[in-house]
Amino acid sequence: MAPRTTPSRPVGTPTRGTTNPNRLRRMDRWIAAAHGPALRRGEAPPVAVDLGYGAAPWTAVELLARLRAADPRTEVVGVEIDPARVAAAEPYEREGLSFRHGGFEVPVPGEAALIRAANVLRQYDEDQVAAVWARLCGRLAPGGLLVEGTCDEIGRRHVWVALDRGGPRTVTFATRLGSLERPSDLAERLPKALIHRNVPGEPVHAFLRDFDRAWAAAAPFASLGARQRWIRAVRDLAADWPLADGPRRWRQGEVTVNWAALAPRSG
Repeated sequence: MAPRTTPSRPVGTPTRGTTNPNRLRRMDRWIAAAHGPALRRGEAPPVAVDLGYGAAPWTAVELLARLRAADPRTEVVGVEIDPARVAAAEPYEREGLSFRHGGFEVPVPGEAALIRAANVLRQYDEDQVAAVWARLCGRLAPGGLLVEGTCDEIGRRHVWVALDRGGPRTVTFATRLGSLERPSDLAERLPKALIHRNVPGEPVHAFLRDFDRAWAAAAPFASLGARQRWIRAVRDLAADWPLADGPRRWRQGEVTVNWAALAPRSG
């Protein structure tokens, strides 16, 4: 494990701390698939940071197990701005898993191969997001990934942005298909950078509108199951939107879009 570091004044404010086991399974599954090869390429054991893991350490414990399936050398550091939460998590420490008191400064030695910040920026203003992204991306190793997004309390619906040291690259929408009435149901889980942009004239609004139309047109496939309907709808969506994944991920109830296609028109 990396040695402990203690920031003089952590950057950020405490979250509500809400957490549940398996809440971030969809995000973790995507990270392992999309970023696993990059983790394995490094000479040193990759360090992944679970930033703002909350009142209980379940998400950090699960992240270690899921990333070690991609690279058994992975180390996970849970970072929390509330020192009481760090103290409560310490009994869960083990080889490859540790907890630190800190915030957006990411108090780990060196650079991180991965920073996951789930349900952290919801309480911030939209105009603060770019600075937080830039600060976190500045803590990434070459080839590292920042994944920032939001999900519901039990992880059925989730939307996240993936960034590297150059900035945002993609947006991923992920859902438990059996719970979905229409794709725009995911709008309530848009990350802070996009949630206030779901209005006419903004790209993310147009994307969700077109997704709903494709979903409606794919209704005949519902008799084959929600997965087949989703795949058909996403396939139709790909005619007009630059998707960054393919059927293997679509089968998981996911679709990933290039950030440039959904980025806010201003601000």
